Formats: sequence, structure tokens, C-alpha cells
Amino acid sequence: MEEQPVPERRSADDPGPGGGTGHALDRRAELSEFLRSRRARLKPDDVGLPDFGRHRRVPGLRREELAQLAGVSVAYYTRLEQGNGQNVSAEVLGAIASALRLTNAEQAHLTHLAKPKQHRKKPSTRQQRVRTALCHLLDTMDGVPAYVIGRRSEILAWNRMAASVFGDWSQLPPQERNWARLTFLRPEYRDLFVEWDQKASDIVSYLRMDAGCHPDDPRLSALVGELSVKSEEFRRLWARHDVKEKSHGLKQLHHPLVGDLTLCFETFALPDDAEQSMVAYHPEPGSASADALRLLASWGADATRTGTSVPGRS
Repeated sequence: MEEQPVPERRSADDPGPGGGTGHALDRRAELSEFLRSRRARLKPDDVGLPDFGRHRRVPGLRREELAQLAGVSVAYYTRLEQGNGQNVSAEVLGAIASALRLTNAEQAHLTHLAKPKQHRKKPSTRQQRVRTALCHLLDTMDGVPAYVIGRRSEILAWNRMAASVFGDWSQLPPQERNWARLTFLRPEYRDLFVEWDQKASDIVSYLRMDAGCHPDDPRLSALVGELSVKSEEFRRLWARHDVKEKSHGLKQLHHPLVGDLTLCFETFALPDDAEQSMVAYHPEPGSASADALRLLASWGADATRTGTSVPGRS
């Protein structure tokens, strides 16, 4: 099963690790740091290896222990962890993912970093657009806060109820309609999300997943660079290398007008554009949150015009 990775050469204009000022992210550095972070979170007991109590200079498994679990040589795994994974096979990646106990999202992220698809080598300059029919569908979803999110956590379209709950994003410049910017740079969103730490962690995990698919996206790298400069919390979370795919769950909000809201959310990937998803929120039928949403709906546009404390107001 063992194969030899082919070392990659860095071009003269490659910014190297970090690359957070509009240049592409360094895929080799991303691969190396991701593997190190996943290895560091495992202990011998977690994977059925004996721990003889010897002093460990670094947390987690040693490289030789991970290589043993994956069935590859230490030299091979070391080269891979150094970012030399261009010629690694899917079989070997699968064995390493199994040894590291990766989730499905983490394994997909590892594959994107180690074996990028050829059509992703050039940054996409295509502007993200939402189909007109989908915008009409959002408008018909009365009482259901819903929006479409694209790459880089950009908010592309939303309905009136989403504006009532999350803020009137039409009052923001287009570049500010971004969940990462809102979460880390606008204090009112700390007040809106009861579990702000979880929201922040999720957003960074989504961005990491995006970066694995599109490491050559200068706009994404610029966003990461800006947030790293402006938010210590973002820097801390970004350094964890956690990845996650958008799915479903529960969000608890503290709305400035109607108080506490508990909303379930579902994420629907669009069949004709894998880079866009629609997210819809709904309360438990007959709950206080359902009554609060109906109250917001009855206020209409006034719900996003009452006071500057409404999230998203400039």
C-alpha cells in the first residue's frame, strides 16, 4: 500500500505559509499543520497502543506510532506531514484518515489538501449569483427566516423574516454581508447569539473547509488575514484547524425586540451549485419562539427599523 510522495516545488511568487494578504493560501503548509493538529489530539490509549509513561516532547501520538497504525513507513508519513503529498494514493490517505480517527468532513478536507483537483488550481473570479427563482422562493417563505450562503461565508440572498431576526443586511455594504465578519467584528452579534462561542467555532470550521477546497482563492485568504489581524479569538480558532460541513442543529438567540428565541435550522445544498446552500430556521410549533416569530412577522419592515440595536444596522 505504501507509495512515495513526490515533493512539490514552490513557485517564485508563492507567498509561503500564511499568505493572508490576498495571496493564495499555502496548501503544503495547510496539509502539514492539519496533520500535526489531528495527530496531537490523540493519545496512545485512544487508539489501543500501550503508553509506557515515557516523557513526550509533544502532545499526542508520535509520528512512528501514527505510521504504525496506518501501515506506512515513518519516512513516508514524515514526508506527507511535511506537505509532500502530491502523489499519495487515495488508499493511503484512507488508511491515515482511519488511523487519525478523522470525521467524514476531516477526511474530505485531507483529500482536498493532499490531492487538489486540477480545475481548482486557478482562483475563481466568477461572481456568486443566486438564481432568480430561488430568490422568489425565499420571498414566499412567510414566517421562516431563510438565506442563501456561498463561499467565504458570504450572505448572498435573504428574505424579510431573516432580516427581522438577524438584521437588515441591505443596510450593509456587500463586502460586509459575511457571517465571519459579522460574527467576529460586530459586537451586536455577540449579544444576538446566546452561544456565541459555538457560532464562532462553526464559522471558522466552515471557512477551513472552504480553504481546503479553494486554497488558491485570494479573497478568502484576504478575509482570513483581515480577521486574524482584527480578532484574537479568530486567530485562536483558526489555529485549531477544525473543519465542519454545514448541516442542521439548534440556535438560541436573544433578539433585541422579542427576547429569547430557540430555532432549529436546516441546511440545503443547492443541486446546481455545490458552493451555495440555503439555510432555513423554524421554531417548535406552539412554542414561545413561534409566537415571537409571528410577532416579528406582523411588524414587517418595522422590525428592522426600530432602534440601532437591531443586528446588522449601520
